[in-house]
Amino acid sequence: MGRSREKEDAESRFNSPVSISVADSSVSLLKLISILIIFVVGVVIGLVSSSHIDRYFSFRADQFNIKNIYFAADQFSSDSEKMLVNCERECALSMESFIRPLNLNHRMTDDELFWRASMVPQKEEFPFKRVPKVAFMFMTRGPLPMMPLWDRFFSGQDVDKYSIYVHALPGFELNVSNSSVFYRRQIPSQHVEWGSVSLVDGEKRLLANALLDFSNERFVLLSESCIPIYNFQTVYKYLTRSVHSFVESYDNPSRYGRGRYNRRMKPDIRLTDWRKGSQWFEIHRTLAIKIVADTKYYKLFKKYCHPSCYPDEHYIPTYLHKFYGALNANRTVTYVDWSLMGPHPATFTAVNITEGFLQSLRNNGTLCSYNTEKTSVCYLFARKFDSSALEPLLNISSQVLGF
Repeated sequence: MGRSREKEDAESRFNSPVSISVADSSVSLLKLISILIIFVVGVVIGLVSSSHIDRYFSFRADQFNIKNIYFAADQFSSDSEKMLVNCERECALSMESFIRPLNLNHRMTDDELFWRASMVPQKEEFPFKRVPKVAFMFMTRGPLPMMPLWDRFFSGQDVDKYSIYVHALPGFELNVSNSSVFYRRQIPSQHVEWGSVSLVDGEKRLLANALLDFSNERFVLLSESCIPIYNFQTVYKYLTRSVHSFVESYDNPSRYGRGRYNRRMKPDIRLTDWRKGSQWFEIHRTLAIKIVADTKYYKLFKKYCHPSCYPDEHYIPTYLHKFYGALNANRTVTYVDWSLMGPHPATFTAVNITEGFLQSLRNNGTLCSYNTEKTSVCYLFARKFDSSALEPLLNISSQVLGF
């Protein structure tokens, strides 16, 4: 009996640590597994949560940016900038905006403008109904005193047959009512000075802006003192049916012609190439593109034809004579009276405006060539008219001029 107890006590002391050790190990394993499960679940929850948070903040950031864009455009942009934003959304890649720009208030530099205007489609057929237009381009220092007469000239005419462009001195704004054909027809301009190459820059700027409209076929340069001496239909048919452009280009052997030539222009421009002519031209689209695209000969005039040379009287006449003489009628369609023999032509005031005077401008007894035939209709426009001439012109225009 005693031995039996001692045996049981000994076995108990021997087995007890083993049992405890096994139990402890099981508990530790369970804890480790639990910790691993909790860790994995935590990682999964963290990844999912961070994805949602990123999306949430990205979405909020986008909303914030969009709100800022609209806020800035609506609150701080000018009307022209709002139009630009709207155009970028609605007119992007629009055929209509490409072939017929409606907003003339662009931000292109001259180099950018001339480059774009010189582009020529290689495909001859037009993918739209093209009605040839006449671009009336006004070079002015400020107001257009003859504007009421021009408004009457264009009144009731097909708007698909003409376009208007105004180049004025920087800072001047042509404020007219929206009922006028001159409404919003002012182009971005720069300073021009009589007798300098900047006047040629202004002419090229007008041509380039007008060339952006692919329907413009003929381009006539006018001043603020010019008037039409025939009605619109006569002018339109005369120009659009002509096979020639109308740029005065002739050889003047005097000091006012050859005397202005600079020998440093050789060999690209020789004395035999040198020509003189009136600044007030009318040209076909083909020649307008050539003039706008020219850099080489323009740079020669800019470098060597200084104020006493008067680049506006020589650059285009010389350039066209040298390369495109066969396309030019070598005369102008704008009448100017140089009988006073001064640096400027005669100015017509109110006392000059009579029916007989206007008839003499239209039919002065001279003949000229038109499409290889002789005609008595040589001038379509006339200058130089003082603002005082406006009222008498309006009084008799319907009887004499036909508008």
